[in-house]
Amino acid sequence: MKYRELYDRGVGILAGAGIEEAALDARLLLEYVCHTNRNDLLVHGDREVADAHQQSYMEYIRQRESRKPLQYITGHQEFMGMVFEVNEHVLIPRQDTEVLVEEVMRHLHDGMEILDLCTGSGCILLSLLRYSNGCSGSGADISGEALAVARRNGERLGIQGCRFIQSDLFEAVEGRYDIIVSNPPYIPSGVIPSLMEEVRDYEPHAALDGRGDGLFFYREITSRAGRFLKGGGWLFFETGYDQAEAVKAIMEKEGCHDVTVVRDLAGLDRVVFGWK
Repeated sequence: MKYRELYDRGVGILAGAGIEEAALDARLLLEYVCHTNRNDLLVHGDREVADAHQQSYMEYIRQRESRKPLQYITGHQEFMGMVFEVNEHVLIPRQDTEVLVEEVMRHLHDGMEILDLCTGSGCILLSLLRYSNGCSGSGADISGEALAVARRNGERLGIQGCRFIQSDLFEAVEGRYDIIVSNPPYIPSGVIPSLMEEVRDYEPHAALDGRGDGLFFYREITSRAGRFLKGGGWLFFETGYDQAEAVKAIMEKEGCHDVTVVRDLAGLDRVVFGWK
C-alpha cells in the first residue's frame, strides 16, 4: 500500500470513531512508524510502505480508535522544548503546565533549591533545572512507577542536580527549599466519570483525583509547606480553570503573602502562587 493510501485509511478509521483530530493523529502515527516527517505526505505520498510498517501502523490506529492517547502509543510528549517519556503511570504533560513552569522561572534565581510535589514524569522539575543555572531539586511522588519514568527522563535528558524520592507529599521529604511547586490531583472525584475517555480510561486516577471538592491536596500541601520552605520561599500551584480563587483563599488563610493568580493562553485561571 502507498504512503498516502495508508494515511487515508487511518484517517477514515479514526474519523469514524469520532476522534476529533483524526487527520493529525493518523499522520503523527504514520510518521512515528515510518520514521518520516510531515513533508513525506506531500512529496512522497506515492511510495510503497513495507508490510511490517503497514501492520504496525494499523495496530496503532486500532489502539487510538479505542481512545488510547496518542502519547501513550508513541511513548513520548514534547514539553518546554524537550521530549519526555510517558506511559500509563504518569499524566501526559500539557501545554497548560508550561504556564506554571514559566511563572516559576520568573522567580527562580541561580543556586536555588526546588521541590516538585506530585512530580509524575518529572517534566516540571527537569524543565526548571534545564533552563536555570546552578539550581538543584527534588521530585516527590507516591508512585514508584511514576518515579521510574521521571528518573529515566532525567538521565536521558542529561539534567544534573535532580533527585527523585518516593513520598506521600512531604512524608519522606527532608530539608528546606526556596521554591515548592506542584501540579497536584485536582479533579473532584465525582467529575472523573464524566471526563473524556482518553483521560478517564487511560491516565492514572491517582494523579487525577483531588477528592471530594478537588481541593484536598492544595489544603494538605499549603498547611505543611511552611516547614519545608526557607524564609520568604515561594509556593506555586497549577489549578483547574475554576479553582484559582478557592486555592488563593486557602493560601491566604495559611499565611501566604502576595498571592497571585495567573491565566493561561486561553484566558483561564491556571497558576496560583505566593510566598511564605
